[in-house]
Amino acid sequence: MKKQILIGFLAAFAATPALAALKTGDAAPDFSAPASLAGKQFTFKLAEALKKGPAVVYFYPSAYTKGCDIQAHAFATHADQFAAAGSSIIGVSADSIQRLNQFSADPAYCAGKFPVASDHDHKVAAAYDLAVGAAREGAKDVRGEEIGHAFIERVTYVIDRKGKVVATLSSKTDNLSPEEHVEKSLRIVQTMK
Repeated sequence: MKKQILIGFLAAFAATPALAALKTGDAAPDFSAPASLAGKQFTFKLAEALKKGPAVVYFYPSAYTKGCDIQAHAFATHADQFAAAGSSIIGVSADSIQRLNQFSADPAYCAGKFPVASDHDHKVAAAYDLAVGAAREGAKDVRGEEIGHAFIERVTYVIDRKGKVVATLSSKTDNLSPEEHVEKSLRIVQTMK
């Protein structure tokens, strides 16, 4: 009998749907988080960013890792085009603010063109219904430094001034490369202007 209860419990648990990213039309949860722009720490507030126009909120696994580096560099390269469309960009990961201070100023990546925020306790990711993978013991970044934090799935949200999700772009469900997150979100904000 105990075995049947255990099997039933495990089956029910396995059938529970995994977290699913917010959908178009959903209200984007407001958040504030420690962030860095060009190596200078501040508190990012989504509500303040939306007063100026739409926001692109992109979640990524970790600074100084291959796909995340490519994505940050692509956002930095196109930052002026996002600004011309009236849109702001914020990257969010579970990196510490110390790592993000370096990453945000690094000319090969964010290059001081847009801020990145630390979601070290994964509360922002949870509010956006994103999966967070466990920290990988001994995982090192491209500089050879230990990463030491969990990984948030790569998802980009385009949010309008009213705080509604206009688009959800996911590497997992949409099979998008890091560059495609940037290209597609740019095309969307340009049509919103």
